[in-house]
Amino acid sequence: MLEVLTGSGLAVAAGLNAYIPLLILGLAGRVFTFVELPAAWVWLENPWVLGVLGLLLIVEIVADKVPVVDSINDWIQSVVRPAAGGIAFGTGAASETAVVTDPAAFFTSNAWVPVAIGVVLAFATHTAKMLARPALNAATAGMAAPVVSAAEDVSSVLLSFMALLVPVVGFIVLIGLVALVVLRIRRSRRARLARQ
Repeated sequence: MLEVLTGSGLAVAAGLNAYIPLLILGLAGRVFTFVELPAAWVWLENPWVLGVLGLLLIVEIVADKVPVVDSINDWIQSVVRPAAGGIAFGTGAASETAVVTDPAAFFTSNAWVPVAIGVVLAFATHTAKMLARPALNAATAGMAAPVVSAAEDVSSVLLSFMALLVPVVGFIVLIGLVALVVLRIRRSRRARLARQ
């Protein structure tokens, strides 16, 4: 059960920022003895992979703070974040998904299930973020973009650490984030209706 909570927290964090949970997983697997990545996902610990993830994270952080660019970035990330969520869930749930020599065996076994769950969780989070962002930008003339983006980045970091260290608390934080997103969407709709 804790593996599922860990995987869920990491996948949702990937829906907010694709590179943060992958970078945290790779660094944790490399530095901490209590985090042992499944053999299929050890490549996340590779220094080159960590460097590329760090570089992509910097680009993501900068692009996500600029109004209009953040919306374009969200469209680009529509593929990247769900893929990262699948990897994060597969790793966090300690599934042996990538030890597949025959591509057909991947689909005949249940190895794809954790990856698919992670993709769905990350895509749902990403979609909520992508739909809320233009409304917030329009309501605040773009002033909210850096603040909201920073909050999303911090949330992704916290969710990733919570998912690894205390998955139950991470799950509670996850529920709180979902409630917060729902409240923000409702508020922006009310504000838009009040202006009309």
